[in-house]
Amino acid sequence: MKSLNIHILFAAGALMLAPAFAQTTAQSLTVTDAYVREAAPNAPSTGAFMVIKNSGTADRRVVKAQSTAARVVELHTHLNEGGIMKMRPVTDIAVKAGGETILKPGGLHVMLIDLRQPLKQGDLVPITLNFDDGSSVRVDAPVKKLQTTMPVKPPLGQ
Repeated sequence: MKSLNIHILFAAGALMLAPAFAQTTAQSLTVTDAYVREAAPNAPSTGAFMVIKNSGTADRRVVKAQSTAARVVELHTHLNEGGIMKMRPVTDIAVKAGGETILKPGGLHVMLIDLRQPLKQGDLVPITLNFDDGSSVRVDAPVKKLQTTMPVKPPLGQ
């Protein structure tokens, strides 16, 4: 009987600690500097970019992204194939323990495909990143209009 009570106490303690461990894992993953590129009129897709930080002690992988702004959401990268830059889906995006992974134009990014409505500057796009440990992080990424022309530099000496 004594052994049974110890097992019950141990199981109860483990159940009480489980949420604390899950919370610690979720808190160790943060997203900063998130934004979505404003798409050209009638464009069916656009990209989302951000910095994913992992302050935990275990490597993590983004295994899925979700957003209500698009019918399809994929993890992507850019590859140089024969001098031509091409986008390709990836199965996951690694975020090393104690490190960060930068999602940026020309590199890793979240692709929003088949937009449900046009996105304009100032809109907030909800994006949820799902990680390999079952945790998730949600971010509301503002839509930003990216500069389409080169800035004009003043002449030297001015």
